[in-house]
Amino acid sequence: MTKAERTRRYIIEKAAPIINRKGMAGTSISDIMEATQLAKGGVYGNFESKEEICAEALDYLLRKVSAAIEAKLATKHSYGDKLFALLDYYKGSLKIPGFSGCPLLNFGTEADDTNPLIKQKVSKAIAYSQQRIASMISAGIAAGEFAKELDAGLFALKAFAMIEGALWMSHVQGNNRQLRIVTDLLKKEIMAHSL
Repeated sequence: MTKAERTRRYIIEKAAPIINRKGMAGTSISDIMEATQLAKGGVYGNFESKEEICAEALDYLLRKVSAAIEAKLATKHSYGDKLFALLDYYKGSLKIPGFSGCPLLNFGTEADDTNPLIKQKVSKAIAYSQQRIASMISAGIAAGEFAKELDAGLFALKAFAMIEGALWMSHVQGNNRQLRIVTDLLKKEIMAHSL
């Protein structure tokens, strides 16, 4: 990795949590300069615009969340256990140091009508998140863990929407009550379709 690549990565690692917390519009270059201890030229010498920093910050946050989820899933062998581990990851996300809400919600809400690039990245991440759930359901059905009437795509859509809504409510209200309720409901549904 070159020095320029290391500097870019450093800027993104420092800027991403700030942008996730304050929003793209609410984060100034001064915020990024303060976090990185770089001058304006040091930041703009590595990025063409704040929009480029925001786009790479979103990619960084999504990779970080995905890696944490995959690490949880890798410790489980059955598809039911993997789904429970995924739900437990989300239920515990409010306890993660520096958690400022789901990047998909934070970036997606702000970019919905204003930033086509970010909107497209969020859209792809939503599709990937739902597909991860649907794939586990489908594989579980094929392995004989779940009943065939469990609709993988429908469950994935419902689970994702419920989790994201509960993440938002829990973050705003400062407790994980909603997340506990939603993950428990989804676990009950999984168990009801388990063979």
